[in-house]
Amino acid sequence: MKKQLYFILLLLSCFQITAQQLSPKATISVITCGPGNELYSTFGHSAFRVYDATLGIDKIYNYGTFNFNAPNFYLNFAKGQLTYQLSTSSFGRFLRIYNYENRWVKAQELDLTITDVQTIYNFLENNAKPENKSYQYDFFYDNCSTKIEQVLKAVLKDHVQFNNSHITTIKTHRDLIADYTVNHKWSKFGIDLALGSVIDKEATKDNYKFLPDYIYKAFNNATLNSNKALVRNERVILTEKKLVIENSKLLQPISFFLVLLFFILLITYKNKKSNKRSKWLDFLLYFTTGIIGIVVLLLWFATSHTATYRNLNFLWAFAPNLIVAFFLLKSKLPKWLVIYNWFLLILVVLIVLFWVLKVQIFNNALIPFIVTLSVRYLFLINYQKSRL
Repeated sequence: MKKQLYFILLLLSCFQITAQQLSPKATISVITCGPGNELYSTFGHSAFRVYDATLGIDKIYNYGTFNFNAPNFYLNFAKGQLTYQLSTSSFGRFLRIYNYENRWVKAQELDLTITDVQTIYNFLENNAKPENKSYQYDFFYDNCSTKIEQVLKAVLKDHVQFNNSHITTIKTHRDLIADYTVNHKWSKFGIDLALGSVIDKEATKDNYKFLPDYIYKAFNNATLNSNKALVRNERVILTEKKLVIENSKLLQPISFFLVLLFFILLITYKNKKSNKRSKWLDFLLYFTTGIIGIVVLLLWFATSHTATYRNLNFLWAFAPNLIVAFFLLKSKLPKWLVIYNWFLLILVVLIVLFWVLKVQIFNNALIPFIVTLSVRYLFLINYQKSRL
């Protein structure tokens, strides 16, 4: 009798962990959320919604979450080995967050059979289990947005088609990022500094889908079994209140580097007139560019980030400058420094060449800084030659 009771309890527990049987009125929608004011939210967000009024189910499946408290979180983030997770929450709670952040939310209800709805629901429920919910995040190729199409293709296979005919522009990944960082000038400068020439190649139409806006458009143009639209209907759930955002031009990178250029030109002019050299200025320039250069190289060679490869910013942010900076604190400069500075000037010329040829597109704020470095390199060459 005890064995029979144990078997029945075991059988009941198995039914409890199996995805619930939905009613014929159940629907699945793709939820797209507009950009937020912070950098992490500026690209928008995508998620699934499962709604069944009969059973009282209204659930969000969100592939865009991560755990700050995970072991070595910041180290893994820096190394490009960040683990994201599929999390679930009630739709009401999800919506309150986006209402608080003043972000628009749109829903696309998919035109699926109840069998397909149930199959996708089962897939999401299984994927949300602790042993299945984690995945290796990649900003361009595996994120909350790309997961939406991946799930549909995994479940519906060849029955769903995404033709991408709505994309008529020719853009690179860097161009696509620029579209969303207009109000984040310093963040855009940091992105252009950290990411390499690999993001300056023309993006394929599928590559656009790392952005929720493009997933939204892709679903509106997708078909089922080649004869009907994938999206049954769409509606706006939340609208954003238009806010006036004032960006001070004084705080923008281009303004900062123009002021820096003027300041260093003034000091260099005074140095030339007095036939003296400001050691502290040379040390700071070389030390700073050297530190930045090391970071650029570490992102390139010591991480798993796919977008930081072949970063030609190392041509001006030259890592050896970190060591050379200490020689510039001496009153008498070593003879080899003349050749070294000529080499740095050649690297600057290469930056301009690669920029013109669009091998890598650099941030426009670098223009005055490159001029700044060139002027100081030339001054040091002439200053040292006059003492040989």
